[in-house]
Amino acid sequence: MSSKSIINALARAGTAAAALLAPVAALAQEATEAAPEAAPEAAVSAINSGDTAWMLTSTVLVLFMILPGLALFYGGLVRAKNMLSVLMQCLVVSSVIMIVWVVYGYSLAFSNGGGLNAFVGGFEKLFLSGVTPDSASGSIPEYVFISFQMTFACITPALIVGAFAERIRFSAVILFTALWVTFVYFPIAHMVWSGDGALIWDWGALDFAGGTVVHINAGVAGLVGAIMVGKRTGYGKDMMAPHSMTLTMVGASMLWVGWFGFNAGSAVSAGGGAGLAMINTFTATAGAVVAWCLIENSARGKASMLGAVSGVIAGLVAVTPAAGSVGPIGAIVLGAVASAACYFGVSVIKNRFGYDDTADVFGVHGIGGIVGALGTGIFASSSLGGVGYAEGVSMDGQVWVQFISVVFTIVWCGVISAILYKIVDVVVGLRVPVEAEREGLDLSSHGEAAYHS
Repeated sequence: MSSKSIINALARAGTAAAALLAPVAALAQEATEAAPEAAPEAAVSAINSGDTAWMLTSTVLVLFMILPGLALFYGGLVRAKNMLSVLMQCLVVSSVIMIVWVVYGYSLAFSNGGGLNAFVGGFEKLFLSGVTPDSASGSIPEYVFISFQMTFACITPALIVGAFAERIRFSAVILFTALWVTFVYFPIAHMVWSGDGALIWDWGALDFAGGTVVHINAGVAGLVGAIMVGKRTGYGKDMMAPHSMTLTMVGASMLWVGWFGFNAGSAVSAGGGAGLAMINTFTATAGAVVAWCLIENSARGKASMLGAVSGVIAGLVAVTPAAGSVGPIGAIVLGAVASAACYFGVSVIKNRFGYDDTADVFGVHGIGGIVGALGTGIFASSSLGGVGYAEGVSMDGQVWVQFISVVFTIVWCGVISAILYKIVDVVVGLRVPVEAEREGLDLSSHGEAAYHS
């Protein structure tokens, strides 16, 4: 890819971002007419029952990652007085995004956007128009594909809430995440996964299950949110240790189990590709856990449970974009490298710059996603046990494409997220009052407590 084409692409991105933040009607004018539906008989004959069964299972596994996996993971990391607030945010954010997804999100992510198709889809699938039980997406029913991708759209904004937990208004979380998926998640998902004509897809970037779409997106939005919402009252002075590492360990374990649906399900079939993604999800995570424990033991003299579960998430994040492209040994190395990078992020970068990322969303998801995306370009090489590159593509070329896709995602997400946080602050306010924060969001925002003495 020439520097001229990249500059042109970034210029086009700026135009598209401005259009995205215009009224929805402006996008509707660019949408194309719905493509003719395939005959029901042809759709039925294309559907494979084995693939369908696996994708139904994978979809439920990804939901299990969010509820209760992510909710318990984050819940254990906050103080006891904020436990229910995090559970509520994960539950309600997911529910709101499910509705948004079927109303217009699926259409923006996976339909043709006409003149804006390089950046976002159109409205031909608005309200799931034209989708029937007989519609096929590859070898599975389209409803199953819609449901699977819906769980990705739900977990990504749910990941963000860990960055500003314990001090944000509940209404602000809901409004921000609804806006954020519309102007950040859906366009990036379209650009990476929707096929020919979409910007990052046409670049040839490798993102098997969401290194850019999910983790870099969530990490960058979390970092921007942590800075714009501000530090927790008493941060750096009061004790703010996780209130239950037991719950965090349980949540992390659920995340690991659910991640097999996340990664292996992204093969969209029950075959060798799913098998490769599955074993890589085992090996990368194991490599990351061991690496984090060794690093922490060397640096602090003890390996902690918090460090071990951080290694779990770092490994899972890093292998997400690489799961279908690298070999099992390469996945171990990738997980270990990502673990080291994330350890540096949460123990050095965070302290150096002084931002309050409650659950280290940027330190683990953002940094781990960046390492995973770049590492995919390296470890996909057949000489390193990977599946190899597209015809005519070298390792250097693939790594360059991965780098450009990472930079593009960071800029797109960072700029638009900052604008959306500001809008939400003006409309409903981002932070709860200091008194409510000191009381705890469980009581002040929801009128109930997780624990009773």
